[in-house]
Amino acid sequence: MATAIERHHAAVEHHHDEHHHHVIEFTPAQRLSMNRLGLWLFLISETFLFAGILVARIVLLRDEGGSFTRPELDQQLGLVITFILLLSSLAVYMGETAISRGEIGRFKAGIGAAIVMGLIFTVGVGYEWSIAHFAPSDGVEGGMFFFMTGMHALHVLTGIIFLMIVYWNGRLGNYTKQSHWGVEASALYWHFVDVVWVFFYVALYLIGHVPEVH
Repeated sequence: MATAIERHHAAVEHHHDEHHHHVIEFTPAQRLSMNRLGLWLFLISETFLFAGILVARIVLLRDEGGSFTRPELDQQLGLVITFILLLSSLAVYMGETAISRGEIGRFKAGIGAAIVMGLIFTVGVGYEWSIAHFAPSDGVEGGMFFFMTGMHALHVLTGIIFLMIVYWNGRLGNYTKQSHWGVEASALYWHFVDVVWVFFYVALYLIGHVPEVH
C-alpha cells in the first residue's frame, strides 16, 4: 500500500515538474513581429506626448486678440538645422537599405553620416538657445520654446546613441541582410523624431507673429 502511494506521489511530482519547466519557444519570425509591435506601441505613446505639447503651444501662444504668437528666433538657423535633420533621415534610410542588401560599407557610411548630422543639429539647437533674446522664465514664449526644443533634443540624443550602437554592431559583423532588427528599430525611431521636428519647426518658427515688446 505504501509503495503504491509513493509511486502515485512520484508520478504527480514528475508531471508537475514537466509542467513547471515547459517553456514556450517562438520562431524568429514571431519574435520579430512582437518586437515590431512593441516598438510601434512605444511610438504611439510618444505621439500622444508630442501631440500634447503641440496642443499646449497652440493654446498658450496667443495674444490678447486671440492671434497666434511665436518667439523671436533665427529663421535662417532654424531652416538650416531642419534641412540637416531631414538629410539625416535620408542617410539612415540609405544605411538601412544597404544592410538589407548585405552592403556593410554603404551601411556604415549612411549611419555614420546620420550620426554626424544629428550631432550638428543638436549643436545648432544649442546655439539657438545661446543667442535667444529670452530665457526659459521669460514669459510663455520663452518657456514653450525651451521646453519643446529641449524635449525634442533629448529624443535626438537618444536616437544618436541608438545609431552609434547600431554602427558599432555593424562593424563587429553582428548584422546580416536577413537579420538586422536593431538597424530597423533605430531607423524607425530616427524617422519618427525627424517627423516630430517638422511639426515643431512649423509651430515655433512659422506660425504666428512675434509679439511687440512694450
